[in-house]
Amino acid sequence: MDSYFINKPNFDRLVKSLSKTYKIFAPVKVDNNRFYKKVGEDGLEKSVIGEIRAVEPIKSFYFPARAKIAEYFSSKEDSDAKEKPVAIIGAKSCDLVSFKVMDYVYSQEPFRDPLYVLKREEGLIISSDCTSYGETCFCVAIGIMPYPLEGFDINLSELEGGYVAEMGSGKGEKIVRDYFKLFQSAEPYIEKRNANRKKLKEDLLEHVKKSKIPPKDSIQKAFKTKFDSTLWEEVSKTCVECGACNYVCPACHCFILMDQKKVDGFERLRMWDSCLLMSFARVAGGANPRKLLAHRMRNRFDKKFNFFQDTIGRFGCTGCGRCTEACPGKIDIREVLSKLEK
Repeated sequence: MDSYFINKPNFDRLVKSLSKTYKIFAPVKVDNNRFYKKVGEDGLEKSVIGEIRAVEPIKSFYFPARAKIAEYFSSKEDSDAKEKPVAIIGAKSCDLVSFKVMDYVYSQEPFRDPLYVLKREEGLIISSDCTSYGETCFCVAIGIMPYPLEGFDINLSELEGGYVAEMGSGKGEKIVRDYFKLFQSAEPYIEKRNANRKKLKEDLLEHVKKSKIPPKDSIQKAFKTKFDSTLWEEVSKTCVECGACNYVCPACHCFILMDQKKVDGFERLRMWDSCLLMSFARVAGGANPRKLLAHRMRNRFDKKFNFFQDTIGRFGCTGCGRCTEACPGKIDIREVLSKLEK
């Protein structure tokens, strides 16, 4: 992949120019948390490109928490107005890896989701390296680096005064060609970028050692030996079935359909669902194959560390740690993985 260097003033100029084509979002920092905010006329002045991932997963831009998918018995005509595609700046490796799961679920025939596919095809992703890690981060424990290796159009490695910009797609290459005057040779900066990546990876590896997570290659086997264990009853004791772990997970993708009456007609909504809710697996007539919370908890881990490993050759977890941060019951996914081998 080709790499160039772009200083911060020039990157701000690039973003302002791209805003004519895209609706651009970048993380801003609020009370030590990062949230995506639409980039306005002030550019990237308050944005945080490096550091760690935002609180919300980027799946929300492609698979919204609540979306209208149909409208009927309405006298209103469909609008032909088309919104700008979304450009995300500062997405991290743990979010990009989640597209392996999301694309498998929503881009495969015969159940291809045209709304999701369109957003993925039209959107732009300018990702960035992590320059620090959060207390709950454990991506390296499951083989994911704290810097993107794929899934981006352009990736930024933050250095003093600017960024090493690495091209990851034809779309990213075209942007660099179109705005080539804003870039310069990256050769003097590559060594520093590589050193920064190496140090952060080593620091994060030391950090995750405390969690005693099993080696990546043994997690699935360890899960299979605990399928009928009392571990799931123990883990679910403090679960309040709020679904927060599913909603903040970048790879969770389940949804429910609901019809809603409007003043003029009806609309069908697609909304995020949670496998920990009692109603999730309930079928017509009231039958429920997973009435017990312990079984629903086990199902969540089965999907992430067994099903997807068999299906696409990788976990349905990206090590972002968001679920641990969001859980009011203080369930730590790292502790659960650690207990698999005990």
